[in-house]
Amino acid sequence: MALDIRRFIQRFVEEAADHLPRLREGISALEQGHADREQINELFRAAHTLKGSSRMLKLVPITALAHSTEELLSALRDNTLTATPTVTSLLSQAVDGLSDLVSRLAEGATGDDLPTADEVLCSALEAAALGQAPIPPIPAEAAPSSVPALPSFSTPPSSAALVTESELRLSDTVRVRLDRLDDVIRLMGEVLSGHHHLHTLVNQARELSITLPVEQQGPFHAFHRELKDSVLSHDSLMSDLHDRALQMRMLPLSVVFDPLAHMSRELAQSLGKQVDCRVRGSEIELDRQMIDRLSDPLIHLLRNALDHGLELPAERQAAGKPPRGQLIIEAWQDAGWVVVEMRDDGAGISLEAVRQKALAKQLVSEEQLHALSEQETLELIFLPGFSTKSMITDFSGRGVGMDVVKRTVVDELNGDLQLASERGSGTRFTLRLPLSLAMMRVLLVSVGGINLGVTAPYVSELVECSSQSFIDAAGQRTLILRNEFVPVVSLAQLLELPETASGTDTTLLLVVHQRHQKLALIIDSLIDERDMIIKPLPVHLRYLPLVSGMVSMGRNALVSLLQVPALLAATRHGAQRANEERVSSALAKRILVVDDSLNTREIEKDVLEAWGYHVTLAENGRDGLAKALAEPFDAVLTDVEMPVMDGFALTARLRENEVYRYRPIIIITSREKEADRRRGIEVGADAYIVKGSFDQNNLVETLQALLG
Repeated sequence: MALDIRRFIQRFVEEAADHLPRLREGISALEQGHADREQINELFRAAHTLKGSSRMLKLVPITALAHSTEELLSALRDNTLTATPTVTSLLSQAVDGLSDLVSRLAEGATGDDLPTADEVLCSALEAAALGQAPIPPIPAEAAPSSVPALPSFSTPPSSAALVTESELRLSDTVRVRLDRLDDVIRLMGEVLSGHHHLHTLVNQARELSITLPVEQQGPFHAFHRELKDSVLSHDSLMSDLHDRALQMRMLPLSVVFDPLAHMSRELAQSLGKQVDCRVRGSEIELDRQMIDRLSDPLIHLLRNALDHGLELPAERQAAGKPPRGQLIIEAWQDAGWVVVEMRDDGAGISLEAVRQKALAKQLVSEEQLHALSEQETLELIFLPGFSTKSMITDFSGRGVGMDVVKRTVVDELNGDLQLASERGSGTRFTLRLPLSLAMMRVLLVSVGGINLGVTAPYVSELVECSSQSFIDAAGQRTLILRNEFVPVVSLAQLLELPETASGTDTTLLLVVHQRHQKLALIIDSLIDERDMIIKPLPVHLRYLPLVSGMVSMGRNALVSLLQVPALLAATRHGAQRANEERVSSALAKRILVVDDSLNTREIEKDVLEAWGYHVTLAENGRDGLAKALAEPFDAVLTDVEMPVMDGFALTARLRENEVYRYRPIIIITSREKEADRRRGIEVGADAYIVKGSFDQNNLVETLQALLG
């Protein structure tokens, strides 16, 4: 079915209404000499987005003018050009021209109705970008006396668009300005937050009644019951009212996915490639605010998949693939998250190319690069300005985009971004996003006398255990939780808060997670769990890396929301720095650790590296077998219960290989039955260690004895 582009022109006009004022403000700052590097980057990204969005809708004049504007801004960004009056004048004329074209769209024009881009202006912009003397700017008298301003989308429709009274009565919809709808939702959130405070007043009334004389307690008890019943009866009503308001702002992902599918075909043809783009889950709904911010990251990911990922038809056939590449954009709901995945069956990301580019651009040192795992090396592509392409193209951009994608998804949308790539088989980007930024389920906890919040999607469970349950793993306090090693960290210490002494031997742990990585945080107490309005941090507090936002706990009481991905990263990097200081030998024995739990892999790695071993990680038996056969290891440590291929099968397969016939293989598992031990011996394991009785000294001593 052909795509009706007209459906999306209004969204483009609204998007342009955001970018064009930003361009004007930035150019004004350039004229006054106040623009810093980040503001120039913002200008460049605004022009880049307008170019990409207009290309998708075949708005050729806008694409051409935005591209020429981008060329000049790129030169400013790269410091090959300075902002002279001629340069800023050209940029101002370009923005005026873009505004004029967008205004025509707002008045009902289509892409075919737009006049061609001003070739003189485009040539002048591109000449200036190359440092050449530009074609003289358009004289003022030749230019329109006044460029039509971008119309406000709240203005009444023209008389031609008016409907008759009978038509109005028959209509089952009404158009509401988005800013008014946003105001209603914001006010509803404030009312809901204030309503929660009534619960506190109910509890205070109950406590107050106890202090009254006996003869006054009866009437006060009756008042307390009536107040409590009234508050409870309004709870569901208030929550339902807010949910209904949010639903009015929900849109299906099809408004983003459908243009992306069309764009993929157009761009693939321009690159001489063939692609089948399949879209699934486009009926999933997200808050309009989320969808607006999601468009740019998805466009960047699409361009990179087509330009960097998918090969030319001849290259695919030479590699034994069908000439047409496959690109899948899929969405599904996972508890309180919406997962958006974009994957291709292209060449995948070359780790060696990533390493070489990172070194060439001095993004990391050779020492730092050597210490990175394969996954961490892959994620270098999210650094600003990174690109593995040897030639900059008009489609994937000049290294822009991937850093913007990560910053938008993680920082602005409170989501999570994961990258997976297999050389020769393709690349997959997975975005996990909350349904809405307006309201989320929050756990409120107390630590060091301070109240803090954690959004529920990041919470795995609450655990109460004795301090004797912890084990020591390379100096890291660790809890064995259902066959998994989970690092234990004092949240008070992490946040540099005063630690509260516990009067009991038990410890309360809040286990948080980000996909497969977990962390157990020691807290003092759990206060409450409720749906709360998320407030963004004020500008002067946005430098705080561990805080993602604020919530209100009643009158004049604000609570910081913890940024769980940042907490996990801070803990992981701290452990890595400690291990780097302990590793002593460059000629260390090479150990392969195979386990499907990220935490368990990392903890076993920490233990072994603390003793000078060089460790490689694998996430399941098949991955472990592939790595073991690709290069020789001195010993292998493996779990039993893993997807794809379990530890018993892995051990048996390794023993069939001449290289590993006599090399040490140690099984580390939670299976304690004698039958499992015997099975381990039968398939050829040299040692069998049960996680429940795990002791790092025992592991190291066993390994040392087997290695001789």
